[in-house]
Amino acid sequence: MTHSRAISSVSGTIPVSAVVPGELRVVATPIGNLADLSPRAREALATADVIAAEDTRHSAQLLRYLGLERPLVSLHEHNEAARVPALIARLQAGENVALVSDAGTPLLSDPGAGLVGAAVAAGLRVTPLPGASALLAALCVAGLPAERFSFEGFLPAKTMARRQALEALANDARTLVFYEAPHRIVDTLSDALGAFGADRQAVVARELTKLHETVYRGSLGELAAMAPKEPNLARGEIVLLVQGHRPVAGGEVLPVEALRWLRILLPHLAPSRAAAVVAEGLGLRRQAVYTLALSLSAPEDSGDVLTDTVD
Repeated sequence: MTHSRAISSVSGTIPVSAVVPGELRVVATPIGNLADLSPRAREALATADVIAAEDTRHSAQLLRYLGLERPLVSLHEHNEAARVPALIARLQAGENVALVSDAGTPLLSDPGAGLVGAAVAAGLRVTPLPGASALLAALCVAGLPAERFSFEGFLPAKTMARRQALEALANDARTLVFYEAPHRIVDTLSDALGAFGADRQAVVARELTKLHETVYRGSLGELAAMAPKEPNLARGEIVLLVQGHRPVAGGEVLPVEALRWLRILLPHLAPSRAAAVVAEGLGLRRQAVYTLALSLSAPEDSGDVLTDTVD
């Protein structure tokens, strides 16, 4: 809303415009369980002058659950560029705008980047209201390393483009996190198997925080073989996580830093010398590092498929 003040004088009241810009509130909403919405996020929605929503029908249902009635305007991938100028003008006029996606945190494979970028460029206040995120929810229950990860969003829908995207990540040491559509998960697991190998550990997390939440854990070989036979795996919202590349040499798992330093040194040093430098610097067995220097690839460990289900 527009805020103003007035100055009284002997000649009367002189209105003086003192517009205080509003704030853009980036509000995370539940990915399934509506009880996950924070009290702060509810207050942000309740006091917003307008809510920019990926799907106004979906967000209207959330507002009804919260007992709120607020103006809604659609903001999605097809109209964001056209909507941004008007929303920025409303912010500059003093209105508070809440940005929400259908579920989870806006901008993470959801619309909103254009609006946030424009607000920042205009010097407007942008406030995060953190909360639910399918990415983080899946990562914290996957059982894979979480200290370093790469969120890749949705893979390309076309087969060749998807395979190329996966192959480009084959040597990435970070845990890889993808969103995937249920009708493509079987093909994606098959393509991931081809790109990363059968022994790479992976997790399929579906319907997180919902009634039929299920987490499938196992090697890519095991998950790819199971997927066509398990219809529930291809239902609902899906997050796919894949273990990062782990250099293995001489039966010994080496830290990622060994691979990184060898790649830096090998163009300049003989394998034996490069291995000696890396082994000494990282406190590793020289023979294991030398084996890695010669090959830079080997099979990894595998495990049984484990499934956690919440009914």
